[in-house]
Amino acid sequence: MSVKSKISDSLKAKGIFHAPWEKSFDKILTPFEEFIHQQTTSGLLLMSMAVLALILANGPLATDYAHFMHTMISLGVGSWQFEMSLHHLINDGVMTLFFFVVGLELKREILVGELANLRNATLPIGAAIGGMVVPALIYLAINPEGDAAIGWGIPMATDIAFAIGALALLASRVPKALITFLVALAIVDDLGAVIVIAVFYTDTIVFGPLMVAAGLVALLVMFNLSGVRKSLPYVIVGLLLWYALLQSGIHATLAGILTAFTIPAIPKYKPERFSESVKELMQRFDASHEPGKSIMTNDKLRAVVQTLENGVHSVEAPLQRLEHAWHIPVAYLVIPVFALANAGIPLQFDTLGETLSHPVMLGVTLGLVLGKFIGITGVSWLLLKLGVAVLPKDTRFTQIAGVSLLAGIGFTMSIFVAELGFAGHAEHLLMAKTGILAASIFTGVAGFIWLYKVSDEK
Repeated sequence: MSVKSKISDSLKAKGIFHAPWEKSFDKILTPFEEFIHQQTTSGLLLMSMAVLALILANGPLATDYAHFMHTMISLGVGSWQFEMSLHHLINDGVMTLFFFVVGLELKREILVGELANLRNATLPIGAAIGGMVVPALIYLAINPEGDAAIGWGIPMATDIAFAIGALALLASRVPKALITFLVALAIVDDLGAVIVIAVFYTDTIVFGPLMVAAGLVALLVMFNLSGVRKSLPYVIVGLLLWYALLQSGIHATLAGILTAFTIPAIPKYKPERFSESVKELMQRFDASHEPGKSIMTNDKLRAVVQTLENGVHSVEAPLQRLEHAWHIPVAYLVIPVFALANAGIPLQFDTLGETLSHPVMLGVTLGLVLGKFIGITGVSWLLLKLGVAVLPKDTRFTQIAGVSLLAGIGFTMSIFVAELGFAGHAEHLLMAKTGILAASIFTGVAGFIWLYKVSDEK
């Protein structure tokens, strides 16, 4: 008998049955460990989609790729008509799920995470602000006026999936607190980017739909205060909010953030109540169990299992449950699709000199490379010197400097802001995306090497 067969027989003897292609997940991971694992995998998938987009945009399928992304998607009921290009639908529609998860992460961090403790939060908050302000100033110094000036928000952003994915590859060499610091920094950075998009990248506001949107937000808050913990009401109102914001002129993806902030963060049952209920249910489970009889034919057993499932949902906060449920679809589907739709940059090597000297390209590249490094490292040094912040546990300042390089990976959010700022300026958009790509590759490699080297220091 083979080793595989012996293992299979052993599992069956213990009451464990696996389908031929079923994979077992027996290792218990903390939410943070699971988050880091997902970000690492998402970063690799994102990189693959970006490379694929570059190949499509510079190969024989370039024209088909461009036409496909501009395919019109329409939906009509009676006289009501909704129409949008596939590219627009991905950026303004599908990406709302990305902002929804960002909003859930932000709320959790503010309530119980690194941003809940002011002493611990001071360093990542201050570093994130420095990492947003300095890149914007560098960009504006190079592009002080004209159509190009609107791109100042592009180098402010950090791509959380890429940056954390790169750092997670060094997880065995860097302290866990350093990864936590980068997570907190990137989340504050995302909040800053959301505010910038809402305030500075909204052209025209239509007040009728805006008032409707305000009423829908009030309804979501009422759900929260009334103890509504089912997801469906929030989903329905969130979709209506997205459409109202789309009509108002404010970027529709903000519906994801606003909906996330209203999701309840308090579970129905306390852990003590859950523990008592589980013990009681397990006693009923054992009493109802009939050896050799399938659970499908044992109504009492099925009732206990269903009650147990309901109890599990009640002890887990809706915010926590939704963040867990949506993180994988967003990390493995939404963000890679966004990269595939937006990273297709036509590369023209015969005009490489002009590209490298273009003000928008220089502003974005230097903003992400030098701006992030100077802003994060400089503000961190100042806060530590003043004694208003402390280094994360077991972390050295040289490692903070290495993280500031990784923060220059601005891929997803930077491209998103570039699409908003340069919607009517194809050349500026191309230069901005080229700068984002160049800076992200450089800072990713440089940050990895830096941290690899300094982590060997005693």
